[in-house]
Amino acid sequence: MPTMRVVQVAKAQGPLQIVERPIPEPGAGSVRIKVLACGICHSDSLVKEGHWPGIQYPRVPGHEVAGVVDAVGAGVVEFKPGQRVGVGWHGGFCGHCDPCRRGELWACQTQQVTGLSFDGGYGEYMIAPASAVARMPEGLSPVEAAPLMCAGITTFNALRNSGARPGDVVAVLGLGGLGHLGVQYASRFGLRTVGIARGQDKAPLAKQLGASIYIDSQSQNVGEELQKLGGAKVILATVTAGDAMSAAMPGLAINGTFLIVGAAQSMEVSPLLLLSGKRSVKGWYSGVASDSEDTLNFSAATGVRSMNEIYPLDRAAEGYERMMSGKARFRVVLKIAE
Repeated sequence: MPTMRVVQVAKAQGPLQIVERPIPEPGAGSVRIKVLACGICHSDSLVKEGHWPGIQYPRVPGHEVAGVVDAVGAGVVEFKPGQRVGVGWHGGFCGHCDPCRRGELWACQTQQVTGLSFDGGYGEYMIAPASAVARMPEGLSPVEAAPLMCAGITTFNALRNSGARPGDVVAVLGLGGLGHLGVQYASRFGLRTVGIARGQDKAPLAKQLGASIYIDSQSQNVGEELQKLGGAKVILATVTAGDAMSAAMPGLAINGTFLIVGAAQSMEVSPLLLLSGKRSVKGWYSGVASDSEDTLNFSAATGVRSMNEIYPLDRAAEGYERMMSGKARFRVVLKIAE
């Protein structure tokens, strides 16, 4: 029986280990993907540490997958072997529950998550529901495409649904794995893009990514600086520090939205700030496969690219630790095959 190499977590808080497994066959409604690249995301720690409720082990992490269709199961008509595809966080939808029937596919009650509900992309092959699979354009290499399946779609989809229009002031809080993509998308949407990070040394990077203005949160009052610009229509919060979020919130314009994509444990929100200017605080889920396709196509057309550090599959544990250290610039990607 043909086998494949995968990197699995055998138990909560266990190590990432390379093992050989039989190459699985796709069931009805599923697609087998030959994985070419897979991003390593901070959310993979949910698998490593066992923080996801009900997770079953052993489990192969990875929800930033780029590859090619290798085989399809019964009933799959939209994909064919050899087709370039990707799979992100959203692990498909049932089409029958109330959220699905109302068009909120991302809120499907099955809560399928790639690399958590089923094995993900830290391996040479994986099986995914066809409803979770996105078509990948020719203009992106697998290594370029992989991080866009999570970090990319999250920032792209949040911004395009934020209500901001070309010319509006939009601030991106944080220039890390999410933020360095958020600045690129905002600038290419025609928004007056403000990059916010700690230290003047980040200013050249912000300008390189497309920000027209940079605010150093160490030496400047973020809220006051944004108000000098008339206030931000949207502040896209990509950081995980609640105090940094709270400090930026006073920079919102009238009717402005503080849009959260970074998973901070908590933050302080002033009810008076919200009441006095009809301001709002909102979270944003990444999106479904069609949103991933839009992200990939827009990125290919406009030159949005993630800045990546690349590791082979047999160094997945090293790549994971690099990502967790916070020192990677800015995404870590496993290059599994050509």
